[in-house]
Amino acid sequence: MNRQQGLTLVELVIMLIIISVALVGSLRVFSLLSGRSADALLQSRATSLAQIYLDEILARQFDEATGPAGVPPYNGVCRITDDGESRAQYDDVDDYNGINAEDPALIDQNLAGLYSGYSVSVDVNCDNSLGINTGGAKRIDLAITAPDGRISRFTAYKGNF
Repeated sequence: MNRQQGLTLVELVIMLIIISVALVGSLRVFSLLSGRSADALLQSRATSLAQIYLDEILARQFDEATGPAGVPPYNGVCRITDDGESRAQYDDVDDYNGINAEDPALIDQNLAGLYSGYSVSVDVNCDNSLGINTGGAKRIDLAITAPDGRISRFTAYKGNF
């Protein structure tokens, strides 16, 4: 007698169930990982944007009364002044105080595509908690809001040297 070899209907159904369970589990893991990959890009861009802003701010003078290139240094106690200057005229650290939800493209139009959807807020305060200067240092608090609504916070200090 010649018997045919093959799968029964029950074996075929069990095989399909096992493959579908494995496939569903694999797809869930893949979708979880692919959904998280954008987080790293958003965080990386927020960090680069913070670096751009902090480089610009820290390159400015400590105070309006500080001499060119910081010589002579400002001799008074730390103060935050509002000079009423436009963004292009900012010349000391505290001019950046109060920037709220600024579009990063205002710094450089080349950044418009890279940082669309991001916003920047800056607060500058006098802080002597580190003991950097006898009159106090200026603490720059920077908040970058990513397009997904997450806020990254950065802090730097500017001393009066």
